[in-house]
Amino acid sequence: DDRHKLLDSWQAFFGAVRTLAECRVPVVAAMTGHAPAGGCVLALCCDYRIIARSPDAAHPTVIGLNEVQVGLVAPEGIQRLMRRVVGHHRATTLLVGGEMVPAERALQIGLVDEVVDADQVVARAVAWLQSLLKLPRQPMLLTRAIARADLHEALHADLIQLDRFVDAWYAPDAQQALHGLVARLGKA
Repeated sequence: DDRHKLLDSWQAFFGAVRTLAECRVPVVAAMTGHAPAGGCVLALCCDYRIIARSPDAAHPTVIGLNEVQVGLVAPEGIQRLMRRVVGHHRATTLLVGGEMVPAERALQIGLVDEVVDADQVVARAVAWLQSLLKLPRQPMLLTRAIARADLHEALHADLIQLDRFVDAWYAPDAQQALHGLVARLGKA
């Protein structure tokens, strides 16, 4: 109920997102579980994404930007992150539906780079990073910096519009959807 605390929380989150996006060395998202909303945003700022395969095929591990499902609009900057990874049309389809993508499909569409058993996620992340250590350092880092310049632009405050995003939390649609989500999570 406290708008200022909510704004502070989101400012801290986007501070972490920007720090990750601006990191001067490669970063891997090693996801051992679901990555909805903010988890997906963090993963989209990484160089490489590995997600755990669910041991239960009936309940796959999922990743995605489900803001629409909870009554929110994904800011332009966040939409750019998704488009950067999966392409414009596919990102639009996923974002408009607030779709959570099962791990295997996420691999097929390029939202993640690997799907492995949960006990292998961290080892695969370390192995990927170690493969980069074998490359000439400066050319790899400079090429990476050029390739990721659009991340910095996407996360500019004008494209996130945090005040507008926080205000949207208090809209009737968002409140209804958020209360519904909390109720569903309480039953899980």
